[in-house]
Amino acid sequence: MHHIHVGKIFFVLILVLYGPATMWLFLYGINNYYMVFLFLRKNKKELLQNSEYLEKFWSTHGQDSLPKVTTQLPIYNERNVIERLIHAVVNIDYPQVLHEVQILDDSQDETKTIVDSLVNTYKSKGFNIKCIRRNDRSGFKAGALNSGLEVAEGEFLAIFDADFIPGKDFFYKMIPFFYEKEKVALIQARWGHVNGDYSLLSKAQSIGIDGHFVIEQGARTWNGLYMNFNGTAGMWRKEAIFDAGGWHADTLTEDLDLSYRAQLKGWKTKYLINVVAPSELPVDINAYKSQQHRWAKGSIQTAIKILPRLFNTHDTLIKKIEATMHLTQYMVHPMMCILAVLSLPLILLLKSVTIPTSVPMMVFFFLMFLGVLAPSFLYIISQKIAYKDWWKRCLFIPVLMFLGCGIAINNTKAVIEALLRIKSDFLRTPKYGVVKQGRNKMAKDYTLPLKSTFVVEILLSVYCCVGFMQYTSDKRFIFGPFLLIYAIGFFYVGMLSFLQAFRKYIKC
Repeated sequence: MHHIHVGKIFFVLILVLYGPATMWLFLYGINNYYMVFLFLRKNKKELLQNSEYLEKFWSTHGQDSLPKVTTQLPIYNERNVIERLIHAVVNIDYPQVLHEVQILDDSQDETKTIVDSLVNTYKSKGFNIKCIRRNDRSGFKAGALNSGLEVAEGEFLAIFDADFIPGKDFFYKMIPFFYEKEKVALIQARWGHVNGDYSLLSKAQSIGIDGHFVIEQGARTWNGLYMNFNGTAGMWRKEAIFDAGGWHADTLTEDLDLSYRAQLKGWKTKYLINVVAPSELPVDINAYKSQQHRWAKGSIQTAIKILPRLFNTHDTLIKKIEATMHLTQYMVHPMMCILAVLSLPLILLLKSVTIPTSVPMMVFFFLMFLGVLAPSFLYIISQKIAYKDWWKRCLFIPVLMFLGCGIAINNTKAVIEALLRIKSDFLRTPKYGVVKQGRNKMAKDYTLPLKSTFVVEILLSVYCCVGFMQYTSDKRFIFGPFLLIYAIGFFYVGMLSFLQAFRKYIKC
């Protein structure tokens, strides 16, 4: 009797954690359907209005009425890509006298020499280009942007990270929309991918990023919800940055933080889905994990900072809910870890229990299934909208599912650090200038150290595999198959982290 009593208590304790985690993932999944709905109901109308407005604007405006623009390039140790970036920026089609280029260089390696040479070359050709260096990296990227902001000549600021390659017509497609309506603070372009086909990792990342840029950004801003600047490939009204309080370095996502502060001050945002700025995706899993860690931790830091202010506004309830979902989206990763850890004991406990097949139970399982399918549905729609060969790209969505599961431990660590107010430095994502296979600069340049989380990932992979084997002996549990996805995902991320960190010592 005592054994049964302890078993029931243990069962209840598991459900207390498992139930809310499952519901959390379900709600975030269902929100993906809502994002797709919001996007589809406004997309065609938005594209038509933008096209008509752009044509009307250029029929009544000439070069003599254009505003001055400052392009800011915040960089830190970017020797592999800095020449490509600066070349693309100075070749943007815009009157030279109206375009200032600021290279905000915090580098500590030979990048400085490359920058100085390029600045001298382009200055001699008549470009208004300058390099701004600081005595220290205080505030990291936010600090660098503030240092440039103080002396920026332009009314509008374009910002590009080192791995981006803006097109020649970037300004002519973006700037008019600052005049479309009052108080437009921010215009964000869509990220493209110059190396999306480089590897399975880059293919998966490109699909995941498309989900955000093709669907979510438009769904939010076109329907009056809060939208974020993505740190690069966008333009700001300088006045709006000052009005919102400038760039803050108290979170690792200074772009997300400033976006919300500006909108809380009444400024508006604009998203242009058909303006695409190509960029280089991380081709190293450890670089990708570092980037994800920064985004996850910074998002939760921003949520802690911003949500109390947002809840005190007169915004609609749906707008507040969507902002909360947006800022806390990385909370799905701790929930995934909870499910991964608790699924095995839950299976073992439920093997001695008769599970009812009542209508409510079947409805519950059906709703959970809908929630699980939601992200894949969003990604499929994004590929259909953005690419002619969309169905071929959709074949790689399972890889994105494995990657999303496998990165959960890395991002859970980031979320916990944010919740515990643990400070950390802004770690840049290494860029290698790698576009096609065969260019193996990574062994020498900027390789990140291997973090111990890869051990936990591999161990959790084995654990989930054991859970899946238990499921195969009793297939009554709907969550059983997901343990296989977890097992593959954790193993893929853990082993790839290990192999790529030591690839310089491995002869293929």
